[in-house]
Amino acid sequence: MTTQEFKSEFEARRQKVESAIDKYLPAADTRPSIIHQAMRYSMEAGGKRIRPMLLLAAHDMFPSDADPLPACVAIECLHTYSLIHDDLPCMDNSDLRRGKPTCHKQFDETMALLAGDALLTYSFKLLAEAYKNCPQAAGLVFDLADAGGSTKMIGGQVEDVLGERDGKMTPDKLNFIHHNKTAALITAAVTMGVRLADNYSEENIEVAREIGKNIGLAFQVIDDILDVVSDDATMGKTTHLDAANEKMTYVSLYGIDRSREIAAELTSKAIALCDKLSPNCDFLKALISYMQNRIN
Repeated sequence: MTTQEFKSEFEARRQKVESAIDKYLPAADTRPSIIHQAMRYSMEAGGKRIRPMLLLAAHDMFPSDADPLPACVAIECLHTYSLIHDDLPCMDNSDLRRGKPTCHKQFDETMALLAGDALLTYSFKLLAEAYKNCPQAAGLVFDLADAGGSTKMIGGQVEDVLGERDGKMTPDKLNFIHHNKTAALITAAVTMGVRLADNYSEENIEVAREIGKNIGLAFQVIDDILDVVSDDATMGKTTHLDAANEKMTYVSLYGIDRSREIAAELTSKAIALCDKLSPNCDFLKALISYMQNRIN
């Protein structure tokens, strides 16, 4: 797949996700309108839609009669809820997200908290409703709930907060945080896409988990690098927070050059595993490479 072919395909798929978000979210004037406006404000703020794109890429590798777009919206709902809550004053206290004021800045702290709660619960309602006649429904709900739960995404956030509070961050803690706070949901995107196949196997799900884990860790390493070398305008969010908060990151632990090497190693592992999953993996491979080389 050429660079131009990838860019064209990426944009076409991203537009499908944007249309699905508009279709599946409650209308902004649904009572009480303020909460639905806040939900849509954060969901419609744009971005690369990496998790839905990974889900689509994984889904397209196998024959499937199931529509992947509701699952794409569900995973983006859960991801966006986590961003809203991460940005709150009690967490990272960020003013900017995707180039726009964060939800609590645009509305207020209470509405932002509730909008995050609403998106979290809506993600599971959407999966249950859209796939009620699909034998994979329970597996899809499990993948998303497991990734977002107390031992993974929330657990990683807890360890991150505690590490900042006591100043006792260690390489082991950093590894736990990035495996769970970031990589778990990216892994779910890949497994959910594979699970929607007409005849998926548990063996394929395990390979998908390994691919997602490597992609997710590489994604976080690049994020740590960009927080240091980029700026607010390029990133579309507040940068240099890690250093300001004296957080341990891959960059603070290994330096920028070694961090780039780690990201490249993880990316190579993920790409190599794609061929074990399906020969129809050109777009997924190109997407993984794109994630390594992103600038925001």
